[in-house]
Amino acid sequence: MYLNTIQAAYGARKKIKRVGRGIGSTDGKTCGRGHKGQKARSGGYHKVGFEGGQMPLQRRLPKVGFTSRTKKFSAEVRLSEIDSLGLVEIDLQVLIDRNIIPAISKKVKLVNTGTVSKSITLKGINVTDGARQAIEAAGGKVEA
Repeated sequence: MYLNTIQAAYGARKKIKRVGRGIGSTDGKTCGRGHKGQKARSGGYHKVGFEGGQMPLQRRLPKVGFTSRTKKFSAEVRLSEIDSLGLVEIDLQVLIDRNIIPAISKKVKLVNTGTVSKSITLKGINVTDGARQAIEAAGGKVEA
């Protein structure tokens, strides 16, 4: 194969439509645009979704839903997951290193699901009231 023999695949290059080339060409005079009107004029068209002045569909329908911008940076951890780690001191970096929470997480909250069997210390992790009581009942503590 040589560079001077490379060709486009058949059908990849379509011939352009030559308009305004006489009455016998079927696209002469008005060039297939019809007579007068907005669409017959150069630069004459309307924006996407325009319905002739009627309230467009995208504005008639109600706005729905909400996407939190902070959701992807927040994570939730269960008591049972903390207990299964088998560590005494637990912070955000430990949870990321053990793949309990995503690496992108900036804040984490511990929820009261499961049980704690031994004393643990949490550093820099938010906890629910129920989780705090469970940890303190097992002899652990929560530090801010």
